[in-house]
Amino acid sequence: MAKKQIENREDVFVLVSTFYDKIKNDDVIGEFFLETIPEEEWDDHLLKLTDFWETNLFFVRKFKGNPIKAHRDVDANFNSAIQQEHFGRWLQLWFLTVDELFSGEKANQAKERARNIASMLFFKIYEHRLK
Repeated sequence: MAKKQIENREDVFVLVSTFYDKIKNDDVIGEFFLETIPEEEWDDHLLKLTDFWETNLFFVRKFKGNPIKAHRDVDANFNSAIQQEHFGRWLQLWFLTVDELFSGEKANQAKERARNIASMLFFKIYEHRLK
């Protein structure tokens, strides 16, 4: 049976929600998320991340935030413990989730954009450590 394409916000929400369910249960990177985002804030966080990915995939202007600062702050709160392997695991889980749920051009864009975002955020975190 063919997987569906990512066509709208609802699809993006399914992707983001399924992905972060995996993240929360992951032994490698789950603690970064679980210790940073209080349980009662997860619903709002998922909506914000849906805004982020909807903006990235469909170019709607919904997302408001500063991912670079947010990730630098998390790294600082974990005493600069975030490493490239953590971003690699994040990407692995993202690709797995995208491929489980969707196919097509937007699915490929979601993977490529995630790769670019992960690289940029890791470099920005590392750059900030050098200051």
